[in-house]
Amino acid sequence: MNAPEPILYDKSAAGRRGLTFPELDVPRTPDALPARALRTSPVDLPEVSEGELVRHFTRLSVKNHHVDRDLFPLGSCTMKYNPKFSETLLAEPGIAGAHPLQPESTAQGLLAMLHQAETLMAAITGLDACTYQPAAGAHGEFTGLKLISAYHRAKGLVKDEILIPDSAHGTNPASASLAGYKTVEIKTGKRGLLELEEVRSRLNDRTACLMVTNPSTLGLFETQLPEIARLLHERGALVYMDGANLNGIVGVASPGKMGVDVIQVNAHKTFASPHGGGGPCSGPVCVRDLLIPYLPGPRVEKRGERYALADAGPASIGRMHPFYGNFAVMLRMLLYVLRIGAPGLRRVGENAVLNANYLRARLAKAYPMPYPGICKHEFVVSLESWKTKKGVTALDVAKRLLDYGFYAPTVYFPLIVKEALLIEPTETESRETLDRFADAMLAIAREADETPDVLKEAPHAAPLRRLNEADAARNCVLCQW
Repeated sequence: MNAPEPILYDKSAAGRRGLTFPELDVPRTPDALPARALRTSPVDLPEVSEGELVRHFTRLSVKNHHVDRDLFPLGSCTMKYNPKFSETLLAEPGIAGAHPLQPESTAQGLLAMLHQAETLMAAITGLDACTYQPAAGAHGEFTGLKLISAYHRAKGLVKDEILIPDSAHGTNPASASLAGYKTVEIKTGKRGLLELEEVRSRLNDRTACLMVTNPSTLGLFETQLPEIARLLHERGALVYMDGANLNGIVGVASPGKMGVDVIQVNAHKTFASPHGGGGPCSGPVCVRDLLIPYLPGPRVEKRGERYALADAGPASIGRMHPFYGNFAVMLRMLLYVLRIGAPGLRRVGENAVLNANYLRARLAKAYPMPYPGICKHEFVVSLESWKTKKGVTALDVAKRLLDYGFYAPTVYFPLIVKEALLIEPTETESRETLDRFADAMLAIAREADETPDVLKEAPHAAPLRRLNEADAARNCVLCQW
């Protein structure tokens, strides 16, 4: 047996803190760090006790806001809930130690869970099959549009336009463009909803699909979607639903029954997967039966009492992600759905709407709302009049909220609402938490009238004051510590 390769030491730091290592004549290998990447001076780290170290990192953790600290009222498609029981189960050796290349005979339990996850997600969306390969919501959008493109090509149809409402997520037109489509904007009506005649006026034989978010980014339910879907289907077009806001209707309304042909689901939003720091995530795509031949592979099949990974068929759009997708994220979704069941999913949808409307009602007299009345899971505020009369902007309110211990709502989105604050309390927050947040928002509204400079100079208690975010984005400086 060959001797193991010696450990690569950084010789320049060998004498750090009085410690010495044996001098090793380490040969350079192709995967070793180049000399220019190695330190030339010792790392200046203090010697501290375990208690001091734990306190240090605990203090650092509370300098940032996170879902385990307090309310995260960002609107639209942001992570809301990270149940700890899922993390415990996923740490089991049989799951955490699984490898995508291990023989199917040793992964029957894992394949069974994936198959069950697909079946449940199709049932929840009211569609026929799904793929878990997309790695995020926008990746799911791109995948869904590639499926639609393959479907129309197979039928010999030339369709290169996509109808997208002006209230859509910014990723929708970006995904459409990336998939090779032209985008046609659909204006929403005075109530913030799609109108049948407006869609009809933009629809033509080159229309591939309508990309609609329901509930919309305005927090409104598209009441005419079934009629609009019939209109598109009559012209050979399909209906794509952005499922980023599925938690506003899950367990209550079925996208499939609304005429939707394909939907991507944001796992980190509706089905409790962690999404901090931009990932990991999963954007499973569910489809009607007419799109099944084009799904990426491999997919899990049940063959008698066994499970196997089946290769994609000849019409498939091809693989969209290595192996099967973000495996652990899919299992988090499965565990969450199995734990709360169908009654629990319905409560998610109902509580998301109840919490949003409770908070909307508490703030209605203090904050201008361009679309008054019942909302779904979120609602939008417009501070355009505040900016004109008081010199206070949506960003000022967002920064002041940090002083009250809350993260800010989404600002300046949707783009069709000037000085927008998009507020989503989510289904998991208690009335006590909602009241604390409402009290803070009402206090800020009084400050906007009485001492507006307090808002303009906020935050006052954060580790960092207001930064020039545009300059930081344009002139990003990365440091290695």
